[in-house]
Amino acid sequence: MVKIKILVAGGLGFIGSNFIRHLMNQDPEIKIVNLDKMTYAANPDNLKDVEKNPNYEFVKGDICDLKLVEKIVNDNVDAIINFAAETHVDRSIMSAGLFITSNIFGTYNLLEVARKNDVKRFIQIGTDEVYGSISEGSFDEAAKLNPSSPYAASKAGADMLSTSFFQTYGIPVVIARSTNNFGPYQHPEKFIPKMIINAISGNELPVYGRGNNVRDWLFVEDNCRGIYLLVTNGKPGEIYNIAGENEKQNIEIAKMIIKNLGKSEDLIKFVKDRPGHDFRYSLSCKKIKNLGWEHSKSFEECLKSTIVWYQTNDWWWKKILASTDIDFHKNF
Repeated sequence: MVKIKILVAGGLGFIGSNFIRHLMNQDPEIKIVNLDKMTYAANPDNLKDVEKNPNYEFVKGDICDLKLVEKIVNDNVDAIINFAAETHVDRSIMSAGLFITSNIFGTYNLLEVARKNDVKRFIQIGTDEVYGSISEGSFDEAAKLNPSSPYAASKAGADMLSTSFFQTYGIPVVIARSTNNFGPYQHPEKFIPKMIINAISGNELPVYGRGNNVRDWLFVEDNCRGIYLLVTNGKPGEIYNIAGENEKQNIEIAKMIIKNLGKSEDLIKFVKDRPGHDFRYSLSCKKIKNLGWEHSKSFEECLKSTIVWYQTNDWWWKKILASTDIDFHKNF
């Protein structure tokens, strides 16, 4: 029996590493090639428990390296899932060029190689930020794109490029756009782990503005189940929103974390808002629910389990903090 072989680009990152673990749980016989550039946000410790699995192969490299991508995909790859991206909004505001290169040109390389090798499925991992902010209601998949940051614009460009390859060449592209993810193995620069780690450490919790910005929070394991469903049942050429349906103000999240850890709200520090900060994101996920997807647990259960994970795996995040000169206790 021929084993299915999947290329996961960006598999050492937060969502990518969780997805690889999910793939292995769903099909222990599946062959996985993990191509990762190993930027600051990639972490080999994310997959320490699977690195010796005979069906898992790690390749250090950049999706912008066309020859390397060709070499991997030429070896009978059935599907490509593209998690590889620069994702931090604040960093994109400071220096947008890397985001354009990685998120657009890198996606082009993967699409072009998929076209030449008749890859059976291409999953482009998008973001809710391509739609921009919405004051009320929710964006469905037909909503116009209105990105506010260089990061969001680069992801919108990658999505449009992916759609064009379906329209022009018939590449079986499916785009997954999720709301804000949280859960184990998320880099300390992101909002929820930053709040958890600072609260655990007794440090101030920096919150933009007055903390009124609204985000919809999706547990990473639920997102991984949704993406896997699109690998197996998603319709080529279609876009699917994956939403947590848990809209919370940033200040609410900070207070929930503080309460769970038995800390004082005096730790919350309001800081100057960032440029172009979208007020609210909200997606309708009716389309993927029609495929049978649903949430596994309540937001409160998922947040609590995430807090426990960071408490019991302090070796993981302390190692990251010790290896960088960036102070993740502050916004930057």
